[in-house]
Amino acid sequence: MEFNKIKVEEIFTSIQGEGPYIGVKQVFVRLCGCNLSCSYCDTETDSASAKFYNIDELAEIINTEKNVHSVSFTGGEPLLHSDILRELFPKILKPIYLETNGTLADNLKTVIKDVDFISADVKLKSASGLSLMSEHSEFLDVCKSYGKEVFIKVVFDENISDEEICEVAMLAERFNILLVLQPMMKNDKLVPSSLFMQKVFDKFVDKYANVRLIPQTHKFLNLM
Repeated sequence: MEFNKIKVEEIFTSIQGEGPYIGVKQVFVRLCGCNLSCSYCDTETDSASAKFYNIDELAEIINTEKNVHSVSFTGGEPLLHSDILRELFPKILKPIYLETNGTLADNLKTVIKDVDFISADVKLKSASGLSLMSEHSEFLDVCKSYGKEVFIKVVFDENISDEEICEVAMLAERFNILLVLQPMMKNDKLVPSSLFMQKVFDKFVDKYANVRLIPQTHKFLNLM
């Protein structure tokens, strides 16, 4: 990485298609690189078109768009760049919405004072091939200790187990936060059947009330 510069895959304005802020207008800043390798990931985060920006020029580009709800920093994993984000975030004039895989608790501590909303993507081994519940728990501890608005998002397919449902429900209950169930999609098609999604939703609600089933609506709308 170039000194004092951050590598950006793309910057664009669109609607938020996931979670409780679905439908709001945001500036999206997709940063390069990730510390994980989820089996279902279909996001390009380090293409030949990625560009380096210094802090001031990136802030200027972001702040040009006035009529937005917030600025979503996503990836990849944006917290890999926490050293630069620590300097960038105070220069952003809109609320900051952090989309993260929820595993880098120490990195989060360096930037969390300037973050307004946190979407933490909790990984199921059945869907992602990864088992990271201890890392997610440590991450959520940081979020709650700073009093930040945080919710967890769980991508699932028809391989989700009852044990995983119980584990995630207990995690959400421990921190008393919203749990968003996101059925896996391939392009604009849902992977699980409607009947299966209903069954999974009911199993979660039986264990924890604050649950929503929300697909990736931007894919239905053919938006970025």
